[in-house]
Amino acid sequence: MSLFAILATVLASVIAMEFVAWASHKYIMHGFGWGWHRDHHEPHNNALEKNDLYGIVGAVMSISMFAIGSPLIMGESAWEPGTWVGLGIMFYGIIYTLIHDGLVHQRYFKYVPRGGYAKRLVQAHKLHHATIGKQGGVSFGFVFARDPAKLKAELKLQREAGTAVVRDAVG
Repeated sequence: MSLFAILATVLASVIAMEFVAWASHKYIMHGFGWGWHRDHHEPHNNALEKNDLYGIVGAVMSISMFAIGSPLIMGESAWEPGTWVGLGIMFYGIIYTLIHDGLVHQRYFKYVPRGGYAKRLVQAHKLHHATIGKQGGVSFGFVFARDPAKLKAELKLQREAGTAVVRDAVG
């Protein structure tokens, strides 16, 4: 593969992972996978959460792609783009860890953004946590955040329709 093709594959994989993460968050974590995700939505003082198991799932996806792309493991049937897709998944995992766990939930460092896109990310994710339980909710992505005012309006509609239980301080 050319350098351009490698870089494009890595970048496309990082971007695609936001969509994979959004769908996984909405339909798995807030669906049949709620058992692992629940503690992420409840107050606790633990250093780790069951929800962190989803990070291991992401690591397995990345490692699997590295393996598929490796001639050492797959021999002649290795698929070279697999290496670069695996790298993109790994980069997304790093971005997720820094933004979601670090910036939004302040698990690794204390910084409260006062403006710009970082503030928008924090606000959008706090609105995601405004619902009680797995039903309803907004802002299931981790890196791309919609306008918080629109998310608040959506939460208000969900509360009125009875599709989500929203904490009283929001909407």
